[in-house]
Amino acid sequence: MTEQARSDNRPLPKPLSLAGRRIAITGAASGIGRATAHVAAELGAALILNDRSPLDSVRAELETHGADVKTLEGDLTQKGFVEKLIGAGPIDGLAHCAGVLSRVPLNEDADPTGRFHHTMDVNVRVPIDLGVALTEHMAQRGGGAIVMIGSVAGRTGGTSLSTPLDYAASKGALHTVVRWLSRRAVGRGVLINGIAPGPIDTPMTAGNTIDPTVLPIGRKGRPEEIAWMTMLLLTPAASFVSGAIVDCNGGAFVG
Repeated sequence: MTEQARSDNRPLPKPLSLAGRRIAITGAASGIGRATAHVAAELGAALILNDRSPLDSVRAELETHGADVKTLEGDLTQKGFVEKLIGAGPIDGLAHCAGVLSRVPLNEDADPTGRFHHTMDVNVRVPIDLGVALTEHMAQRGGGAIVMIGSVAGRTGGTSLSTPLDYAASKGALHTVVRWLSRRAVGRGVLINGIAPGPIDTPMTAGNTIDPTVLPIGRKGRPEEIAWMTMLLLTPAASFVSGAIVDCNGGAFVG
């Protein structure tokens, strides 16, 4: 995997290679984060993987293909954990894929206020903490790139009426966080962008009852389709992109 060879044995073009760079990936135990870890390794990156869930299986998969992998299990909301992540570096790029989504409508939750604050803590405060800390870390090292996973729900309020209010609000806020951070980081050599996926076939969205045939592309997305777009924004090929929210949602939002 770290040989970066295509089927015809030609090396990857340098603008698409992540050889010599260490990429941190949050939410790496499953779904989009796990797929992103595989893509990053395929592009030659060394990895730092984070999740609250065990990372042994994804690490074993990656190491089987020769990838350089560090893991740091734990909760990003805990005080001081972002600093632990940076301490496992140095970090040249971040793919922030971690997030929370409850399928119970907010007004039907047993503790709607607590649930709302928890969603905002994970989906908004953590990206702020990561963005601020890693901008400083990367700027001191001469630059870097950050990609944060938002959602089409942050654009439209949701692809169906069942999209929870707290989730849609948090992803809209995350898109604003990306733009705010980009304004302050781009002049320091740190490029910050976001991705707005539509419904993706992952464990997090297992309770999504939307009929895929009503989506413009006629199906849910695959985790690797988000992973490739995410990693493209972390390569030198995207050296003139910052502050963008890239719609990778099969046409669910056009604007």
